[in-house]
Amino acid sequence: MATAEISEDVPMSEAPDIATAWRWLLERRSGTRGATHESLSVIVEAAHAEPRLRGLYPFPTHGTLHFLRSAPPWSGPDHDDVPFIVYGGPPYQVYSAGYAALLGEVATPAEATALLVNNLPQR
Repeated sequence: MATAEISEDVPMSEAPDIATAWRWLLERRSGTRGATHESLSVIVEAAHAEPRLRGLYPFPTHGTLHFLRSAPPWSGPDHDDVPFIVYGGPPYQVYSAGYAALLGEVATPAEATALLVNNLPQR
């Protein structure tokens, strides 16, 4: 019996796991959510340099880069409880989950990533 394989040639908006999501974003793979946005790529590169963020699922949406606790399918309210970055800057804005609070506005992707890491919830 043949097994189904995911073709690397088939564009998909959501990667099946965390490592693949990072790889697709870093490679700017065609069909990947946000891959065509130059302003996203600099944020992705800075975020990928942070070991604590590499363990989270990077999810670009509506001009933001969110970091989710797991790959899809998502369930439960706590998969999206991490701060996120609004890209397209400078300046870059970092918000707590759900836009509850503006954590800060900074000049570089590295500063935005550091601010986010400093505000990661304890788990």
